[in-house]
Amino acid sequence: MNRLTGILFLILFISCSHPHYDNPHVIIETRMGDIEVELYPSRAPKTVAAFLSYVKSGLYDNSSFYRVLKTDETPYHFYSGIIQGGIWKTAVQKGTIIPFIVHESTKQTGLFHIDGTISMARPDTGSAKTEFFICLGNQNEFDYETDDTGKQGYAAFGKVFSGMDIVRKIQGQKSHGDSFDEQIDIKKISLQ
Repeated sequence: MNRLTGILFLILFISCSHPHYDNPHVIIETRMGDIEVELYPSRAPKTVAAFLSYVKSGLYDNSSFYRVLKTDETPYHFYSGIIQGGIWKTAVQKGTIIPFIVHESTKQTGLFHIDGTISMARPDTGSAKTEFFICLGNQNEFDYETDDTGKQGYAAFGKVFSGMDIVRKIQGQKSHGDSFDEQIDIKKISLQ
């Protein structure tokens, strides 16, 4: 009886130590701490699928956060800013063979650029590949605009679940213009 009780306790302990979420979660491991992000595949399926394929392949291992926008250091009107990361500074050649991700606008997904949102960076609509950014504060200028400007915005696909203190700590590192003085290393991004 004691052995059976012990086995049941062990099973209960193991099942409780790994939380179950309805949506996938990834951990962004940096030298400054970890950021846990919840992804929304039912709302942004193509973007999430692409991002998860990069995570599973190890593409983001030894990558970095290299770009930052801060209210006091940019000529643009940002409420609080962003931090941007990916492979652009560490393995840009790998990105040349990766196909573009079909753009999923905020109008389609209903995901908006609010505090903690993770979104794909890109130069033009439909040209996102591997680079991503995390919003600090509400950034509605990154959303789809319903007026006649034709602005498609960026593809939001998840939100920071825990670790916004780390995001703020990273954003607070020394920078000039929109670049960190020293890249913030991303050790790896892994599926939780």
